[in-house]
Amino acid sequence: MPSNRPNILLITSDQQHWDTLGVTNPRIRTPHLDRLAREGVRFQRAYCSNPVCSPSRSSIITGLYPAWHHCWTIGVKLPEDVPTVGDILGRAGYATTLVGKAHFQPLASTPESLSIECQPTMRDLDFWRGFHGPWYGFQHVETARNHADESHAGQHYAIWMEEQGLTNWQDYFQEWPPKPRQSDGRPYWMSDRHTWSLPHEFHYTRWTGERTVANIERAVAEGRPFFTWASFQDPHPPYLVPEPWASMYDLEDMEPGTLSADEYEHMPPHYRLTQEERPDFSAYRETFGPHGFHSHRMEEAELRRAIATYYGMISFMDQEIGRILDSLDRLGIAENTLVVFATDHGHFLGQHGLVAKGAFHYEDMIRIPMLARWPGRLPEGGVSTALQSQVDYAPTFLDAAGLEVPGAMQGISQVQAWQDGASARDHVIVENRHEPSKVHLRTYVDDRYKITVYRDHDYGEIFDLQEDPEERRNLWDDPAHLALKADLLHRFMNAELRREPTRMPRVWGA
Repeated sequence: MPSNRPNILLITSDQQHWDTLGVTNPRIRTPHLDRLAREGVRFQRAYCSNPVCSPSRSSIITGLYPAWHHCWTIGVKLPEDVPTVGDILGRAGYATTLVGKAHFQPLASTPESLSIECQPTMRDLDFWRGFHGPWYGFQHVETARNHADESHAGQHYAIWMEEQGLTNWQDYFQEWPPKPRQSDGRPYWMSDRHTWSLPHEFHYTRWTGERTVANIERAVAEGRPFFTWASFQDPHPPYLVPEPWASMYDLEDMEPGTLSADEYEHMPPHYRLTQEERPDFSAYRETFGPHGFHSHRMEEAELRRAIATYYGMISFMDQEIGRILDSLDRLGIAENTLVVFATDHGHFLGQHGLVAKGAFHYEDMIRIPMLARWPGRLPEGGVSTALQSQVDYAPTFLDAAGLEVPGAMQGISQVQAWQDGASARDHVIVENRHEPSKVHLRTYVDDRYKITVYRDHDYGEIFDLQEDPEERRNLWDDPAHLALKADLLHRFMNAELRREPTRMPRVWGA
Protein backbone atom coordinates (compact mmCIF):
# COMPACT_ATOMS: atom_id res chain seq x y z
CA MET A 1 0.00 0.00 0.00
CA PRO A 2 1.45 3.43 -0.91
CA SER A 3 2.81 5.25 2.14
CA ASN A 4 1.49 8.60 0.93
CA ARG A 5 -2.14 7.55 0.98
CA PRO A 6 -3.99 10.44 2.70
CA ASN A 7 -5.92 10.34 5.92
CA ILE A 8 -9.58 11.27 5.51
CA LEU A 9 -11.42 13.14 8.26
CA LEU A 10 -15.15 13.77 7.82
CA ILE A 11 -16.68 16.16 10.36
CA THR A 12 -20.44 16.62 10.36
CA SER A 13 -22.98 18.50 12.41
CA ASP A 14 -26.67 17.68 12.57
CA GLN A 15 -29.31 19.92 11.03
CA GLN A 16 -27.23 23.07 10.54
CA HIS A 17 -28.40 26.01 8.43
CA TRP A 18 -26.02 26.79 5.58
CA ASP A 19 -25.47 30.38 6.80
CA THR A 20 -24.28 29.61 10.32
CA LEU A 21 -20.55 30.00 9.81
CA GLY A 22 -18.77 33.08 11.13
CA VAL A 23 -17.07 33.55 7.78
CA THR A 24 -20.47 34.32 6.20
CA ASN A 25 -22.56 35.39 9.20
CA PRO A 26 -21.14 38.00 11.62
CA ARG A 27 -23.77 37.16 14.25
CA ILE A 28 -22.21 33.78 15.03
CA ARG A 29 -18.72 32.90 16.28
CA THR A 30 -17.08 29.84 14.73
CA PRO A 31 -13.34 30.63 14.69
CA HIS A 32 -12.19 27.07 14.02
CA LEU A 33 -14.57 26.46 11.13
CA ASP A 34 -13.53 29.88 9.82
CA ARG A 35 -9.92 28.69 10.00
CA LEU A 36 -10.88 25.63 7.96
CA ALA A 37 -12.45 27.95 5.38
CA ARG A 38 -9.30 30.11 5.24
CA GLU A 39 -7.07 27.10 4.78
CA GLY A 40 -9.31 25.33 2.28
CA VAL A 41 -12.37 25.79 0.10
CA ARG A 42 -15.84 26.93 1.11
CA PHE A 43 -18.64 25.60 -1.07
CA GLN A 44 -21.59 27.96 -1.41
CA ARG A 45 -23.90 25.52 -3.20
CA ALA A 46 -23.71 22.18 -1.44
CA TYR A 47 -26.92 20.15 -1.06
CA CYS A 48 -28.15 17.17 0.92
CA SER A 49 -29.52 14.09 -0.83
CA ASN A 50 -32.55 14.10 1.47
CA PRO A 51 -33.44 16.60 4.25
CA VAL A 52 -33.96 13.83 6.83
CA CYS A 53 -31.20 12.38 9.04
CA SER A 54 -31.05 8.65 8.23
CA PRO A 55 -31.33 8.88 4.43
CA SER A 56 -28.74 11.65 4.11
CA ARG A 57 -26.26 9.92 6.43
CA SER A 58 -26.71 6.69 4.51
CA SER A 59 -26.00 8.53 1.24
CA ILE A 60 -22.77 9.90 2.70
CA ILE A 61 -21.34 6.43 3.35
CA THR A 62 -22.80 4.59 0.33
CA GLY A 63 -22.54 7.12 -2.51
CA LEU A 64 -26.15 6.23 -3.33
CA TYR A 65 -29.41 8.13 -3.28
CA PRO A 66 -32.00 6.98 -0.71
CA ALA A 67 -34.16 5.31 -3.37
CA TRP A 68 -31.20 3.04 -4.11
CA HIS A 69 -29.68 2.41 -0.67
CA HIS A 70 -33.25 1.87 0.63
CA CYS A 71 -33.09 3.91 3.84
CA TRP A 72 -35.69 6.30 2.46
CA THR A 73 -36.71 8.09 5.68
CA ILE A 74 -36.16 7.94 9.43
CA GLY A 75 -37.59 4.84 11.06
CA VAL A 76 -36.26 2.81 8.13
CA LYS A 77 -33.10 0.73 8.48
CA LEU A 78 -30.15 1.04 6.13
CA PRO A 79 -29.77 -2.59 5.02
CA GLU A 80 -26.52 -3.94 6.36
CA ASP A 81 -25.64 -5.62 3.08
CA VAL A 82 -25.35 -2.31 1.18
CA PRO A 83 -21.63 -1.67 0.41
CA THR A 84 -20.11 1.42 2.02
CA VAL A 85 -17.03 3.56 1.54
CA GLY A 86 -15.68 2.21 4.82
CA ASP A 87 -15.82 -1.34 3.50
CA ILE A 88 -13.57 -0.42 0.59
CA LEU A 89 -11.18 1.79 2.57
CA GLY A 90 -10.90 -0.86 5.28
CA ARG A 91 -9.88 -3.51 2.74
CA ALA A 92 -7.23 -1.08 1.51
CA GLY A 93 -5.66 -0.87 4.97
CA TYR A 94 -7.44 2.17 6.42
CA ALA A 95 -8.47 2.34 10.06
CA THR A 96 -12.15 3.21 9.73
CA THR A 97 -13.88 4.82 12.71
CA LEU A 98 -17.20 6.49 13.49
CA VAL A 99 -17.55 8.61 16.63
CA GLY A 100 -20.88 10.24 17.43
CA LYS A 101 -24.29 9.98 15.84
CA ALA A 102 -24.98 7.15 13.42
CA HIS A 103 -28.80 6.93 12.99
CA PHE A 104 -28.61 4.21 10.36
CA GLN A 105 -31.30 2.24 12.20
CA PRO A 106 -34.72 3.06 13.72
CA LEU A 107 -35.73 3.52 17.35
CA ALA A 108 -37.66 0.24 17.18
CA SER A 109 -36.55 -3.29 16.45
CA THR A 110 -38.67 -5.93 14.71
CA PRO A 111 -37.90 -9.44 13.45
CA GLU A 112 -38.01 -8.06 9.91
CA SER A 113 -35.77 -5.07 10.71
CA LEU A 114 -33.43 -5.70 13.61
CA SER A 115 -32.03 -2.52 15.16
CA ILE A 116 -29.46 -1.92 17.86
CA GLU A 117 -30.23 1.82 17.92
CA CYS A 118 -33.38 1.27 19.96
CA GLN A 119 -34.63 0.90 23.50
CA PRO A 120 -33.99 -0.99 25.72
CA THR A 121 -30.71 -1.75 23.92
CA MET A 122 -29.81 1.95 24.00
CA ARG A 123 -29.31 1.87 27.78
CA ASP A 124 -27.88 -1.65 27.97
CA LEU A 125 -24.35 -0.45 28.67
CA ASP A 126 -23.00 -3.99 28.99
CA PHE A 127 -24.01 -4.53 25.38
CA TRP A 128 -22.22 -1.38 24.24
CA ARG A 129 -19.10 -2.18 26.26
CA GLY A 130 -18.83 -5.30 24.16
CA PHE A 131 -19.80 -3.77 20.83
CA HIS A 132 -17.50 -1.51 18.84
CA GLY A 133 -18.11 -2.89 15.35
CA PRO A 134 -17.56 -3.73 12.63
CA TRP A 135 -20.69 -1.89 11.57
CA TYR A 136 -21.57 -0.36 8.20
CA GLY A 137 -17.92 -0.44 7.13
CA PHE A 138 -16.55 1.08 10.32
CA GLN A 139 -14.11 -1.22 12.08
CA HIS A 140 -14.55 0.77 15.30
CA VAL A 141 -17.63 2.70 16.42
CA GLU A 142 -18.47 4.81 19.47
CA THR A 143 -22.02 6.00 19.13
CA ALA A 144 -24.77 8.11 20.71
CA ARG A 145 -28.26 8.71 19.39
CA ASN A 146 -29.86 11.37 21.60
CA HIS A 147 -30.19 15.12 21.09
CA ALA A 148 -29.98 17.21 24.27
CA ASP A 149 -31.86 15.52 27.12
CA GLU A 150 -33.87 13.09 25.00
CA SER A 151 -34.78 9.80 26.65
CA HIS A 152 -32.76 7.65 24.25
CA ALA A 153 -29.42 8.67 25.75
CA GLY A 154 -27.05 5.80 26.40
CA GLN A 155 -24.63 3.75 24.27
CA HIS A 156 -20.92 4.58 24.32
CA TYR A 157 -21.63 8.15 25.40
CA ALA A 158 -23.20 7.00 28.67
CA ILE A 159 -20.25 4.69 29.31
CA TRP A 160 -17.92 7.66 28.87
CA MET A 161 -19.95 9.80 31.28
CA GLU A 162 -19.65 7.11 33.92
CA GLU A 163 -15.91 6.82 33.29
CA GLN A 164 -15.65 10.59 33.77
CA GLY A 165 -17.33 10.28 37.16
CA LEU A 166 -20.92 11.22 36.27
CA THR A 167 -22.51 8.03 37.59
CA ASN A 168 -25.93 9.69 37.93
CA TRP A 169 -26.03 10.72 34.28
CA GLN A 170 -29.61 9.49 33.89
CA ASP A 171 -30.76 12.35 36.12
CA TYR A 172 -29.98 14.78 33.27
CA PHE A 173 -32.02 12.94 30.64
CA GLN A 174 -35.70 12.19 30.19
CA GLU A 175 -37.10 8.91 31.40
CA TRP A 176 -37.81 5.97 29.15
CA PRO A 177 -40.46 5.58 27.91
CA PRO A 178 -40.71 9.30 27.14
CA LYS A 179 -43.44 11.49 28.53
CA PRO A 180 -46.26 12.76 26.26
CA ARG A 181 -45.56 15.78 24.12
CA GLN A 182 -46.64 19.24 25.19
CA SER A 183 -50.34 19.73 25.84
CA ASP A 184 -50.61 22.54 23.31
CA GLY A 185 -49.85 20.14 20.45
CA ARG A 186 -46.44 21.55 19.61
CA PRO A 187 -43.39 19.28 19.25
CA TYR A 188 -41.48 18.70 22.49
CA TRP A 189 -38.41 20.53 21.22
CA MET A 190 -40.30 23.84 21.15
CA SER A 191 -40.13 24.06 24.95
CA ASP A 192 -39.15 27.33 26.62
CA ARG A 193 -36.26 25.75 28.53
CA HIS A 194 -32.90 26.51 26.89
CA THR A 195 -30.24 26.15 29.60
CA TRP A 196 -29.29 22.56 30.42
CA SER A 197 -28.09 21.77 33.93
CA LEU A 198 -25.71 19.11 32.60
CA PRO A 199 -22.14 20.41 33.15
CA HIS A 200 -20.64 21.11 29.75
CA GLU A 201 -17.60 18.92 30.42
CA PHE A 202 -19.97 15.91 30.31
CA HIS A 203 -21.79 17.00 27.15
CA TYR A 204 -21.82 14.74 24.11
CA THR A 205 -20.17 17.48 22.05
CA ARG A 206 -17.15 17.27 24.36
CA TRP A 207 -17.29 13.46 24.16
CA THR A 208 -17.30 13.49 20.35
CA GLY A 209 -14.27 15.79 20.20
CA GLU A 210 -12.31 13.88 22.82
CA ARG A 211 -12.98 10.42 21.40
CA THR A 212 -12.29 11.53 17.84
CA VAL A 213 -8.85 12.74 18.87
CA ALA A 214 -8.20 9.51 20.78
CA ASN A 215 -9.08 7.38 17.76
CA ILE A 216 -6.92 9.48 15.44
CA GLU A 217 -4.05 9.05 17.88
CA ARG A 218 -4.63 5.29 17.89
CA ALA A 219 -4.47 5.06 14.09
CA VAL A 220 -1.28 7.14 13.98
CA ALA A 221 0.32 4.94 16.66
CA GLU A 222 -0.53 1.89 14.56
CA GLY A 223 1.00 3.52 11.48
CA ARG A 224 -2.24 3.26 9.48
CA PRO A 225 -4.00 5.84 7.35
CA PHE A 226 -7.44 6.56 8.75
CA PHE A 227 -10.95 7.33 7.64
CA THR A 228 -12.57 8.92 10.69
CA TRP A 229 -16.09 10.34 10.86
CA ALA A 230 -16.60 12.80 13.73
CA SER A 231 -20.40 12.97 13.77
CA PHE A 232 -21.60 15.73 16.11
CA GLN A 233 -25.22 15.59 17.29
CA ASP A 234 -25.90 19.33 17.48
CA PRO A 235 -27.37 21.86 16.68
CA HIS A 236 -30.37 19.56 16.18
CA PRO A 237 -33.29 20.53 18.48
CA PRO A 238 -34.28 20.51 21.31
CA TYR A 239 -32.74 23.96 21.69
CA LEU A 240 -30.92 23.12 24.90
CA VAL A 241 -27.25 23.54 25.84
CA PRO A 242 -25.24 24.00 29.07
CA GLU A 243 -23.58 27.21 30.15
CA PRO A 244 -21.56 29.12 29.11
CA TRP A 245 -23.01 28.40 25.66
CA ALA A 246 -26.66 28.93 26.62
CA SER A 247 -26.10 32.64 27.34
CA MET A 248 -23.31 33.26 24.85
CA TYR A 249 -25.45 35.30 22.44
CA ASP A 250 -27.54 38.42 22.96
CA LEU A 251 -31.14 37.85 21.95
CA GLU A 252 -31.36 41.33 20.45
CA ASP A 253 -28.60 40.44 17.99
CA MET A 254 -30.54 37.49 16.61
CA GLU A 255 -32.34 38.00 13.32
CA PRO A 256 -35.18 35.56 12.62
CA GLY A 257 -36.21 34.79 9.08
CA THR A 258 -39.51 36.14 7.79
CA LEU A 259 -42.66 35.10 5.97
CA SER A 260 -43.93 37.50 3.30
CA ALA A 261 -47.62 38.32 3.40
CA ASP A 262 -48.56 36.57 0.16
CA GLU A 263 -45.76 34.11 -0.55
CA TYR A 264 -47.89 31.04 0.27
CA GLU A 265 -50.63 32.14 -2.14
CA HIS A 266 -49.17 30.01 -4.94
CA MET A 267 -47.55 27.30 -2.84
CA PRO A 268 -48.90 23.75 -2.21
CA PRO A 269 -51.63 23.67 0.47
CA HIS A 270 -49.57 22.08 3.26
CA TYR A 271 -47.45 25.24 3.51
CA ARG A 272 -50.41 27.36 4.57
CA LEU A 273 -51.40 24.83 7.22
CA THR A 274 -48.10 25.39 9.03
CA GLN A 275 -49.25 28.89 9.96
CA GLU A 276 -52.43 27.77 11.71
CA GLU A 277 -52.57 27.45 15.49
CA ARG A 278 -53.90 23.88 15.37
CA PRO A 279 -53.62 22.67 11.77
CA ASP A 280 -55.25 19.49 10.51
CA PHE A 281 -52.62 17.46 8.67
CA SER A 282 -54.60 14.20 8.77
CA ALA A 283 -54.83 14.09 4.98
CA TYR A 284 -51.04 13.74 4.85
CA ARG A 285 -50.68 11.08 7.54
CA GLU A 286 -51.16 7.33 7.31
CA THR A 287 -49.07 6.04 10.20
CA PHE A 288 -46.21 8.10 11.61
CA GLY A 289 -46.52 11.18 9.44
CA PRO A 290 -43.81 13.42 8.02
CA HIS A 291 -41.57 15.78 9.93
CA GLY A 292 -42.67 19.38 10.06
CA PHE A 293 -46.38 18.84 9.50
CA HIS A 294 -47.49 20.76 12.57
CA SER A 295 -47.95 24.40 13.53
CA HIS A 296 -44.79 26.47 13.05
CA ARG A 297 -46.12 29.56 14.77
CA MET A 298 -43.70 31.05 17.30
CA GLU A 299 -43.61 34.42 18.98
CA GLU A 300 -40.63 36.50 17.87
CA ALA A 301 -39.13 36.59 21.36
CA GLU A 302 -39.33 32.80 21.58
CA LEU A 303 -37.74 32.43 18.16
CA ARG A 304 -34.90 34.80 19.08
CA ARG A 305 -34.21 32.70 22.18
CA ALA A 306 -34.21 29.53 20.09
CA ILE A 307 -31.77 31.03 17.57
CA ALA A 308 -29.43 32.21 20.34
CA THR A 309 -29.39 28.70 21.81
CA TYR A 310 -28.92 27.16 18.37
CA TYR A 311 -25.93 29.43 17.78
CA GLY A 312 -24.52 28.48 21.19
CA MET A 313 -24.76 24.81 20.29
CA ILE A 314 -22.79 25.50 17.10
CA SER A 315 -20.12 27.52 18.89
CA PHE A 316 -19.67 24.69 21.42
CA MET A 317 -19.25 22.25 18.54
CA ASP A 318 -16.79 24.62 16.87
CA GLN A 319 -14.60 24.54 19.98
CA GLU A 320 -14.36 20.76 19.77
CA ILE A 321 -13.69 20.90 16.04
CA GLY A 322 -10.77 23.17 16.92
CA ARG A 323 -9.50 20.51 19.30
CA ILE A 324 -9.62 17.94 16.49
CA LEU A 325 -7.86 20.22 14.01
CA ASP A 326 -5.19 21.04 16.59
CA SER A 327 -4.55 17.33 17.09
CA LEU A 328 -3.73 16.95 13.40
CA ASP A 329 -1.10 19.68 13.77
CA ARG A 330 0.28 18.20 17.00
CA LEU A 331 0.61 14.77 15.42
CA GLY A 332 2.26 16.18 12.30
CA ILE A 333 -0.36 14.77 9.92
CA ALA A 334 -2.35 17.85 8.86
CA GLU A 335 -0.49 18.09 5.55
CA ASN A 336 -1.58 14.58 4.58
CA THR A 337 -5.19 14.74 5.78
CA LEU A 338 -8.21 15.59 3.67
CA VAL A 339 -10.73 17.29 5.99
CA VAL A 340 -14.34 17.73 4.90
CA PHE A 341 -16.93 19.51 7.05
CA ALA A 342 -20.65 19.40 6.28
CA THR A 343 -24.01 18.64 7.88
CA ASP A 344 -26.73 16.12 7.13
CA HIS A 345 -29.35 18.72 6.10
CA GLY A 346 -30.47 22.27 6.77
CA HIS A 347 -32.75 23.98 9.26
CA PHE A 348 -35.34 26.75 9.39
CA LEU A 349 -34.89 29.68 11.77
CA GLY A 350 -38.08 31.53 10.86
CA GLN A 351 -37.43 31.66 7.11
CA HIS A 352 -40.76 31.43 5.28
CA GLY A 353 -42.47 31.22 8.67
CA LEU A 354 -40.94 27.79 9.36
CA VAL A 355 -38.87 26.37 12.21
CA ALA A 356 -36.66 23.28 12.40
CA LYS A 357 -37.29 20.93 9.46
CA GLY A 358 -39.93 19.41 7.24
CA ALA A 359 -40.87 18.48 3.69
CA PHE A 360 -40.35 22.06 2.54
CA HIS A 361 -37.55 22.20 -0.02
CA TYR A 362 -36.49 25.80 0.34
CA GLU A 363 -32.74 26.44 0.25
CA ASP A 364 -32.75 26.73 4.06
CA MET A 365 -33.73 23.05 4.24
CA ILE A 366 -31.75 21.37 1.47
CA ARG A 367 -28.65 23.55 1.14
CA ILE A 368 -25.85 22.80 3.60
CA PRO A 369 -22.61 24.38 4.85
CA MET A 370 -19.55 22.64 3.41
CA LEU A 371 -15.78 23.11 3.72
CA ALA A 372 -12.82 21.07 2.46
CA ARG A 373 -9.12 21.34 3.27
CA TRP A 374 -6.25 19.33 1.80
CA PRO A 375 -2.97 21.25 2.12
CA GLY A 376 -1.01 21.50 -1.11
CA ARG A 377 -3.84 20.00 -3.14
CA LEU A 378 -6.81 22.31 -2.63
CA PRO A 379 -6.50 26.10 -2.89
CA GLU A 380 -6.41 28.11 0.33
CA GLY A 381 -9.24 30.55 0.92
CA GLY A 382 -11.17 29.31 -2.07
CA VAL A 383 -14.87 29.98 -2.54
CA SER A 384 -16.70 27.71 -4.97
CA THR A 385 -20.17 28.02 -6.49
CA ALA A 386 -19.95 24.55 -8.04
CA LEU A 387 -22.85 22.29 -7.14
CA GLN A 388 -22.06 19.62 -4.53
CA SER A 389 -24.07 16.62 -3.35
CA GLN A 390 -23.65 14.25 -0.42
CA VAL A 391 -23.65 11.29 -2.81
CA ASP A 392 -20.29 12.58 -4.06
CA TYR A 393 -18.48 12.18 -0.72
CA ALA A 394 -17.86 8.43 -0.90
CA PRO A 395 -16.52 8.48 -4.50
CA THR A 396 -14.38 11.51 -3.66
CA PHE A 397 -12.85 9.82 -0.63
CA LEU A 398 -12.06 6.69 -2.64
CA ASP A 399 -10.51 8.72 -5.46
CA ALA A 400 -8.44 10.72 -2.97
CA ALA A 401 -7.14 7.41 -1.60
CA GLY A 402 -6.19 6.24 -5.09
CA LEU A 403 -8.91 3.58 -5.14
CA GLU A 404 -11.33 2.70 -7.91
CA VAL A 405 -14.86 4.00 -7.53
CA PRO A 406 -17.36 1.16 -7.99
CA GLY A 407 -19.92 1.55 -10.74
CA ALA A 408 -22.68 0.89 -8.21
CA MET A 409 -22.07 4.31 -6.66
CA GLN A 410 -24.15 7.13 -8.11
CA GLY A 411 -21.98 10.00 -6.90
CA ILE A 412 -19.19 11.74 -8.79
CA SER A 413 -15.63 12.11 -7.54
CA GLN A 414 -14.96 15.78 -6.90
CA VAL A 415 -11.18 15.51 -6.40
CA GLN A 416 -10.15 17.05 -9.70
CA ALA A 417 -12.93 19.64 -9.63
CA TRP A 418 -11.98 20.73 -6.12
CA GLN A 419 -8.38 21.10 -7.19
CA ASP A 420 -8.93 23.14 -10.34
CA GLY A 421 -12.08 25.01 -9.31
CA ALA A 422 -14.25 23.45 -12.02
CA SER A 423 -17.74 21.96 -11.77
CA ALA A 424 -18.12 18.18 -11.79
CA ARG A 425 -21.94 18.24 -12.01
CA ASP A 426 -24.59 20.48 -13.59
CA HIS A 427 -27.42 19.59 -11.20
CA VAL A 428 -28.33 17.99 -7.89
CA ILE A 429 -31.36 15.94 -6.94
CA VAL A 430 -32.95 15.92 -3.48
CA GLU A 431 -35.38 13.18 -2.50
CA ASN A 432 -37.98 13.23 0.27
CA ARG A 433 -40.37 10.37 0.94
CA HIS A 434 -42.32 9.73 4.12
CA GLU A 435 -45.50 7.75 3.78
CA PRO A 436 -45.61 5.50 0.69
CA SER A 437 -47.59 8.07 -1.28
CA LYS A 438 -48.97 10.81 0.98
CA VAL A 439 -45.76 12.87 1.12
CA HIS A 440 -43.34 12.04 -1.65
CA LEU A 441 -41.44 14.79 -3.46
CA ARG A 442 -38.22 15.30 -5.40
CA THR A 443 -36.31 18.43 -6.28
CA TYR A 444 -33.98 19.19 -9.17
CA VAL A 445 -31.57 22.12 -8.81
CA ASP A 446 -29.24 23.48 -11.46
CA ASP A 447 -27.10 26.60 -11.65
CA ARG A 448 -30.12 28.89 -11.77
CA TYR A 449 -33.42 27.07 -11.32
CA LYS A 450 -35.09 24.73 -8.86
CA ILE A 451 -38.13 22.55 -9.57
CA THR A 452 -39.99 20.34 -7.09
CA VAL A 453 -42.47 17.66 -8.17
CA TYR A 454 -44.95 15.93 -5.85
CA ARG A 455 -46.07 12.36 -6.44
CA ASP A 456 -49.79 12.05 -7.35
CA HIS A 457 -50.35 15.83 -7.22
CA ASP A 458 -50.56 18.49 -9.91
CA TYR A 459 -49.06 21.23 -7.74
CA GLY A 460 -45.33 21.89 -7.54
CA GLU A 461 -42.68 24.55 -7.17
CA ILE A 462 -40.35 26.42 -9.50
CA PHE A 463 -37.97 29.10 -8.29
CA ASP A 464 -35.53 31.29 -10.19
CA LEU A 465 -32.66 31.37 -7.70
CA GLN A 466 -30.92 34.12 -9.64
CA GLU A 467 -33.81 36.59 -9.78
CA ASP A 468 -35.55 35.40 -6.62
CA PRO A 469 -32.83 34.09 -4.25
CA GLU A 470 -35.16 34.27 -1.22
CA GLU A 471 -37.70 32.04 -3.02
CA ARG A 472 -40.71 34.26 -2.52
CA ARG A 473 -42.36 33.71 -5.93
CA ASN A 474 -43.38 30.22 -7.04
CA LEU A 475 -43.52 30.12 -10.86
CA TRP A 476 -45.18 26.70 -11.18
CA ASP A 477 -48.59 27.99 -12.30
CA ASP A 478 -47.38 31.24 -13.87
CA PRO A 479 -48.60 31.29 -17.53
CA ALA A 480 -45.59 33.38 -18.51
CA HIS A 481 -43.27 30.55 -17.48
CA LEU A 482 -44.91 27.54 -19.13
CA ALA A 483 -41.97 27.07 -21.49
CA LEU A 484 -39.55 27.17 -18.56
CA LYS A 485 -41.68 24.61 -16.72
CA ALA A 486 -41.63 22.23 -19.68
CA ASP A 487 -37.89 22.66 -20.10
CA LEU A 488 -37.18 22.01 -16.41
CA LEU A 489 -39.40 18.92 -16.37
CA HIS A 490 -37.43 17.57 -19.32
CA ARG A 491 -34.12 18.31 -17.60
CA PHE A 492 -35.42 16.64 -14.45
CA MET A 493 -36.45 13.50 -16.33
CA ASN A 494 -33.07 13.35 -18.07
CA ALA A 495 -31.31 13.72 -14.72
CA GLU A 496 -33.34 10.82 -13.34
CA LEU A 497 -32.15 8.65 -16.23
CA ARG A 498 -28.55 9.77 -15.81
CA ARG A 499 -28.35 8.85 -12.16
CA GLU A 500 -28.99 5.13 -12.66
CA PRO A 501 -25.97 3.25 -11.28
CA THR A 502 -24.06 0.64 -13.28
CA ARG A 503 -23.09 -2.10 -10.86
CA MET A 504 -22.14 -4.53 -13.62
CA PRO A 505 -20.42 -3.28 -16.81
CA ARG A 506 -21.44 -4.65 -20.19
CA VAL A 507 -18.60 -6.86 -21.41
CA TRP A 508 -20.00 -8.40 -24.59
CA GLY A 509 -22.75 -8.05 -27.17
CA ALA A 510 -24.85 -10.84 -25.75
